[in-house]
Amino acid sequence: MKRAVLFDLGGTLVRYYSRGEFPTLLEQAIQEVESCLEQRGLLHLPGEEVRRRAGEENQEASDFRVRPLEERLARIFRLGESETSGERLEALCRCFMRPILTLARRYDDTLPNLRRLRTEGYRVAIVSNTSWGSPAWLWREEIARHGLAEWIDATVFCRDVGWRKPAPQIFTFALEQVEARPEESLFVGDDYRWDVAGPRAVGIEAVLIDRGGTAGDTAERAIHGLDELWARLC
Repeated sequence: MKRAVLFDLGGTLVRYYSRGEFPTLLEQAIQEVESCLEQRGLLHLPGEEVRRRAGEENQEASDFRVRPLEERLARIFRLGESETSGERLEALCRCFMRPILTLARRYDDTLPNLRRLRTEGYRVAIVSNTSWGSPAWLWREEIARHGLAEWIDATVFCRDVGWRKPAPQIFTFALEQVEARPEESLFVGDDYRWDVAGPRAVGIEAVLIDRGGTAGDTAERAIHGLDELWARLC
């Protein structure tokens, strides 16, 4: 019997961007930060150097440790300690994320199914990586903006734990937050490596959601919308 359902965020509950769209979004995000720094007189590097550095930062750690956005931006734009106060870095993170968050669209089946899960007594959590290690507080604002917060018992982002999916630490931490054992839980997400192989490695049953019908051979009886989830909970 399942007691808890854990969801990925992007591509599962809210549409942000596809993998193929990210290079364009990254360029837009860097432009936003450049503009923000220029207004403050803190843009020290020419555009070509900024983009070279951004290219070097456009990768995740092989051991799945989080590489925080604030640290990446400080390296890309060669910002000193006096230029990276908490308030200033928060503003830069908002600038960087603006093009990504502007694209957000909550899927039509998200709220009805979250409501039903809570009504029927399931514990519900969001467990998600964040774009370029962006801060968890920014994504909690997103969850509230899309009206999801009141239907969620816990939110766990990679920045909360220091590890990205598919690292086991993020899944075990999420289980602690919803007070459920692996065998009592189901994970739903749109990326096979992160959202299926990852949770299964710690004993959580996982379901791939393939909203675009593009998963191919890794589909493993994928669902194509959240309305299909209920058959997996029986």
